[in-house]
Amino acid sequence: MTTSITKPRRGRPPKNQADNRDTRAELIRSGLEQLTESGFSASGIDPILKKVGVPKGSFYHYFTSKEAFGLAVIESYANYFAHKLDTYLLDENYPAFTRIANFVENAKSGLAHHQFKRGCLIGNLGQEVDLLPESFRPVLSDVFQAWQNRIAECLELAKANHDLSQSADTQKLAEYFWIGWEGAVSRTRLTQDATPIDNYFHHFMAGLPR
Repeated sequence: MTTSITKPRRGRPPKNQADNRDTRAELIRSGLEQLTESGFSASGIDPILKKVGVPKGSFYHYFTSKEAFGLAVIESYANYFAHKLDTYLLDENYPAFTRIANFVENAKSGLAHHQFKRGCLIGNLGQEVDLLPESFRPVLSDVFQAWQNRIAECLELAKANHDLSQSADTQKLAEYFWIGWEGAVSRTRLTQDATPIDNYFHHFMAGLPR
């Protein structure tokens, strides 16, 4: 009887699928930290790879390009932030306006936790949109619209409970909320305290038609 002998493969052992997923997720987390602090255009791949401990040549095993990497980071952040919004805006233990206020307080705590160095990734990218790949523009617009819809739905609840005027345009108010919010977060990073957010939210709530 002939016994076949399997020769060992040369080179690195192949990584299993779970390893690939974990490394890809770590790269996205590292990219999220980098991009929220420095933006996309000013961020190089090297510090992201160094933090995760991935050789530069291996980056393209996980992402076809920096553009594809950026889109993956946007998707991850959008999913995370949508979950955060849902946690507060769908909390049936509180009335609609309190839900929004609770979200604001949580966001302020998050900014302070990171010493006001990290802002809103989507807002940051929106400010440098002319320097970004064109594929980013519709994705960013869709993310903002999804956030806007969530605030609008919460305002519709306030309407149903007669806390908001029946003539109020909740989509327009939600759009206004996010336009002002991004400016307030940007100013908060500049001043390194939450006063701009407090001032903005106070005036937003005071201006709602009752």
